[in-house]
Amino acid sequence: MLRRSAWFFLLGAGAFLPLIGCGGERATAEKAENAERAESSHSEREKTGSFPEAPEREVRVARAETAKLARTVAVAGTLAADEQVALGMKVAGRLGTIAVDLGTPVQRGQVIARLDPTDFELRVRQAESALEQARVRLGLPPTGSSDAVDDLEKTSGVRQARALLEQARVTRERERSLFEQQLIPRSELDNAEASLLVAEARHQDALEESRNRVGVLAQRRSELDIARQQLKDSTLTAPWDGAIRERRAAPGDYIAAGQTVAILVRIHPLRLRLPVPEREAVGLKVGQEVHLKVEGDPAEYQGRLARLSPAISEDSRTLSVEAEVPNRDGRLKPGSFARAEIIVRSGEPAVLVPASSIVTFAGVDKVIGVEGDHAQEKPIKRGRRSGDQVEVLAGVKPGEPVVVEPGNLVSGERVRVVR
Repeated sequence: MLRRSAWFFLLGAGAFLPLIGCGGERATAEKAENAERAESSHSEREKTGSFPEAPEREVRVARAETAKLARTVAVAGTLAADEQVALGMKVAGRLGTIAVDLGTPVQRGQVIARLDPTDFELRVRQAESALEQARVRLGLPPTGSSDAVDDLEKTSGVRQARALLEQARVTRERERSLFEQQLIPRSELDNAEASLLVAEARHQDALEESRNRVGVLAQRRSELDIARQQLKDSTLTAPWDGAIRERRAAPGDYIAAGQTVAILVRIHPLRLRLPVPEREAVGLKVGQEVHLKVEGDPAEYQGRLARLSPAISEDSRTLSVEAEVPNRDGRLKPGSFARAEIIVRSGEPAVLVPASSIVTFAGVDKVIGVEGDHAQEKPIKRGRRSGDQVEVLAGVKPGEPVVVEPGNLVSGERVRVVR
């Protein structure tokens, strides 16, 4: 029974296999016929242009416009104080008061700090006393602004020596007359001659002493001026308008001559230091406008190019330039990072389109235009950017419509312009 059943099974399978092969061949033939029909239908539609209509996409357009666009050089740099100085005392002493702290705005001539004035005032009084003594010794009033001595012969010492000299001359003449009359011996005439020589020497010495006293008077006057200057130097004042960047001393500190008490910076105007790439440096001139923005501040500030380096750095291949930026209200801070645009040329005509209308794919810039009711891709050459608009150097003419925010819109799609 088992053998007979297996034999019948093999006969059935052999009879069924031709049927399966025949069915597969028929299915393959039907698929090929359907593909030929579809291809033929597609070719026919291409010839007649009778494709099924795709749904329209609503788009917004903007027209390319002609405007004057400035040629700019975009660069980043750092704001710096126009001037910075370490304020210190010219004389040593104990710091009495300091009138500023971090961030204090100061004006030219404003008091920054003062040393204890006691020692300096005592030196002034001492110098004044010495000057009065020197004036009196020359026969001048104790006080006065003029130290000139008209005639040294009028000083007391010289007048006394002059009187003794005249007396010695008279005595010598009298002794000579008596000697010629043989009324006195030769020795008395010799004594009179010697007394005259001594009187002449004393007169000369008195003149030299008076000249020395004139020199001492000038020295005392200079000492008084120095003492007064030191008293003045014990008060530290601001050399120009600015703000205190740092305070380095406190009342009670002993301050050596030249030691820094505070650091003052000038915050109006500020210096904007910019490294301009070598390829962009052509055309830069002193006086050109500079527009800048700083981090965290939406406002735009303006300045002017003030200084250009005479040489390009070989290491970075950049040209160092500086712009002066007004900062009267102190909103800008030295040390801030700034992005700037240097206006090289202004008023150049350019074709502008919205930045949102430009699509970039694989390094190629393009816009989507509208021709009739279909979208049309247009490759362009991008130029400078001005706010939310971009200059188009080639590919779009003034007045041509371009799709704003085209998304995945492609050339050939049906579109409907909406406002």
